[in-house]
Amino acid sequence: MIKLSKIAHSRAGDKGNILMLSLIPFEEKHYGLLLEKVTAEKVKEHLSHLIKGEVIRYEIPGIHALQFTCYQALGPGVTTSLALDAHGKSLSYALLEMEIE
Repeated sequence: MIKLSKIAHSRAGDKGNILMLSLIPFEEKHYGLLLEKVTAEKVKEHLSHLIKGEVIRYEIPGIHALQFTCYQALGPGVTTSLALDAHGKSLSYALLEMEIE
């Protein structure tokens, strides 16, 4: 088992109640492993306490990256949220805590 933080980094973005998480390996050789092991279903399971809607994975082979669009992930939305992290920036770190085999 290895944590994603050992082989990749992540960034987060938002639009209302939709969270986007990128996952980019430090080395291109790990892109295939991410493709195989980090599915939309596994991301949703890993972050199930926060993401209530659908998770869609997009593959960006030109830059060896994955993007996950997570619906119903930021409560009532960024502009109306009382959450400490209304934009979901810390969720990129939560994603990196995910372990893969």
